[in-house]
Amino acid sequence: MRLPKKIRQEQLKMKIEETPFITDEALADFFSVSIQTIRLDRMELSIPELRERIKSVATDQWNETVKALPIDDVIGEIIDLELDQRAISILDITKDHVFSRNDIARGHHLFAQANSLAVAVIDDELALTAKAEIRFSRQVKQGERVIAKAHVKTIDKKKRTIVNVDSYVDQELVFSGIFTMFRSTDK
Repeated sequence: MRLPKKIRQEQLKMKIEETPFITDEALADFFSVSIQTIRLDRMELSIPELRERIKSVATDQWNETVKALPIDDVIGEIIDLELDQRAISILDITKDHVFSRNDIARGHHLFAQANSLAVAVIDDELALTAKAEIRFSRQVKQGERVIAKAHVKTIDKKKRTIVNVDSYVDQELVFSGIFTMFRSTDK
């Protein structure tokens, strides 16, 4: 049974507050309404679209924190960051990211998301990729959301940091990489 508009909008606002990175599609499924209805409700409530919500959080929280590169140079949207510890980013695969004949994401976009996240997690003004060992586990298609999770494994005395990055679509591993990063300072 469909909820009255006023009640649905109140619940929509609460749902977005508790899960700010939820998509319009997921909200439409949750409330059993069309995506257009969700978009109209968001507009009436002055709630920005997902990309703007993510951008706002990323800009507010990590613009001053990311040291090794400008936040705009990170491929995907950073949603969590603890320097020299861990980081998470989201990349929605669009038509611009895929081969035109089969809608499969080009591998360099998945690599760029993981590599830029490995750079962003480094607590240093200079961080460069010295070596990368990568593995693609399955194809990623247009319309899928890739969540990359970086974890700093070791920081050694030779100005090297090892960062593991695993990328997922709906909890399924699609990419993994071990990045050896050069940093300008010892930790």
